Amino acid sequence: MEIYVPGGGDPAAAIAETTHLAVSAHEDDIEFMAYDGILACRGGRGSFTAVILGDGGGSPRAGAYADYTDGEMKRVRREEQLRAAEIGGYGAVVFFDLPSSRIKDPGDAEAVEGLCRLISEAKPEIIYTHNVADKHDTHVAAALRVIEALRRVRYVPRRLYGCEVWRSLDWVNDGDKVRFSVGGEPELEAALLGVFDSQIAGGKKYDTAVIGRRRANATFGESHGVDTDDEVSFAIDMTPLAENGEIAVSDFIDGYIGAFRRDVLGRIERLK
Repeated sequence: MEIYVPGGGDPAAAIAETTHLAVSAHEDDIEFMAYDGILACRGGRGSFTAVILGDGGGSPRAGAYADYTDGEMKRVRREEQLRAAEIGGYGAVVFFDLPSSRIKDPGDAEAVEGLCRLISEAKPEIIYTHNVADKHDTHVAAALRVIEALRRVRYVPRRLYGCEVWRSLDWVNDGDKVRFSVGGEPELEAALLGVFDSQIAGGKKYDTAVIGRRRANATFGESHGVDTDDEVSFAIDMTPLAENGEIAVSDFIDGYIGAFRRDVLGRIERLK
């Protein structure tokens, strides 16, 4: 585990100052899913720490990056993440440098043990991570490791947010989803997303896709009202999973799925 402090400084002090902590599987996931936290800490209103569990070596690549080895891709992706931290004014970036296979292995203790130490030292008010309904295995595994660490150290943040990346949370009923208004700083947004050239030029147009999703969320969130936000990202509140270690994660997310099912079928029954 390596801690980087943009602009220099004591890593331990930077972690201790953390108010908003984001834990992701990969480089660039932070900027996709935890942009609310980056904005919240702008101008000294808090301190944002990004934690990346994966090493970035298994990412798809094309174009100028088609012939890059896994080792070369790891180096490039780390450099991109560090530039994003500087652009976004992060307090710290923590690299676990683990291959996806180890993050997904429930018997591998390194991710959970490292997260236990970080959470105990940071005591963040807000934690952002992947939601457990994501369709990417490594993302779900990362979220499960965060939940396990919180339960082990018995720390309950003010909010634990499960954010959208690989699967929109548009399907969650409006009363159950968390809406983050994330418009207002288009230059910052474009810079943070555009810095990940190895992914964009390498075959994944994340920069336009993420902005498109946020704009779509803002418009399609309410059918009978005008837009009130330029861009919106969604999350679910997973704080109960930290508060009560007896809640099974599968039962927790099944509650959201069941509510969605009842909403769809109930509307059909009313209108048929």
